[in-house]
This record gives sequence, C-alpha cells and structure tokens, in this order.
Amino acid sequence: MTEHAYSPEERAALYRAIAERRDMRHFSGGEVAPDLLARLLEAAHQAPSVGLMQPWRFIRVTSRELRESIHALVEEERVRTAEALGERSDEFMRLKVEGVLDCAEVLVAALMDGREAHVFGRRTLPNMDLASLSCAIQNLWLASRAEGLGMGWVSLFDPLALGELLGLPDGAEAVAVICLGPVSEFYPAPMLALEGWRQPRALSELLYENHWGEQP
Repeated sequence: MTEHAYSPEERAALYRAIAERRDMRHFSGGEVAPDLLARLLEAAHQAPSVGLMQPWRFIRVTSRELRESIHALVEEERVRTAEALGERSDEFMRLKVEGVLDCAEVLVAALMDGREAHVFGRRTLPNMDLASLSCAIQNLWLASRAEGLGMGWVSLFDPLALGELLGLPDGAEAVAVICLGPVSEFYPAPMLALEGWRQPRALSELLYENHWGEQP
C-alpha cells in the first residue's frame, strides 16, 4: 500500500464495478438524463491513448429510423454468424445478442480517419488505435455500471455497411454499437455463461511466467 492509494471504501467500489460489469442485452426502456450521458462520455474521453491521438469518435443515434436500420444490419450479421457456427447454429439463434431497439441510448464508437499520420506508438503496433478506443469503451462501461445503467457492446455488423449508413469518411471505421440505459436487473454472471454457451476460464490458466505456457 502506498500513500497514493485510495481509501478502502473507494477501492472496494472500483473493484466492485469491475467485477459486476456485464455485457447487457436486456433493457427496460426509460432514458438517460443529458447530464448523466455527458458525464459518461467524459469518462470515456479520459481514457489513455497511444501518442495522445484520441482516436475515438462517438456518434449518438437519436433517429428512430436510423436505429432500426442499425438493428437490421445486426440481424443480418446474426444470421450469417449462425450459419458460420454450423452445429451450434440453432443454439446461437436462441441467444439474445443485442438490445438496439430496447435501450434508452444507442451510440456508435468509431475510429477516426487519418490515423496513418499518427506514428507515435503505432509504427510496429498499428492496432494500438483500436486498443485506445477499447480503453475508452471500457471506461464508459465501468462508469455506466457505477451509475446503475446497463451497457452492451454489439459487434455483429458489417463495418463498411454501418459506416455507409452513418456517413463515415474514408479511413474511419465503426467498431462498436453501444446499447445504454436502465435495466431491470444485472446478470449475476456473464450472460453467455448463464446460457451455457461458454464458461469463463480461471486467471491461473491464462497467466504464464517468463515464457509462453510456463505456469508461475
């Protein structure tokens, strides 16, 4: 413990938000107050980014027609994914994978255009722009959980089709459709685990020492 550590109560709250974060697919409608939404987006914007490039761009979808078009893209990809899964196709189709039509807010997180100009931190690892955006999304997720709002990251869509729908410039890339809003309850465990799709693995199985595959 160092002099810079938060209080025990503050640390407990932080670890609780991390442990109770869930990828939510069930929403109860309602709305997100403008000041709360602004607070959540500011939390996202405070994420670290390689070279301080801040590659994230957030598009708030307020048009019901546009929201329905996004849902249609997700549904198209859901069917394609089921076909690609083969023997687990029917099982996958029974899963609820998004709440685009039900949540209070829909946001699209995208990578900015012109990223090739940012070399700092990306010369050998160009995907650090995606890593930076992912940090922003995680900030948004944890802040939403702390505020009692559910959030879901939807990745079932064709990025080019969604980019065209939203008018993204050349070089920009849609990465996430974010569903945000009140929920009746939070899942007690990851929904895919509750549905029997896959069980989380213990950290001990994924932690190596010195070389790949060597357990501590």
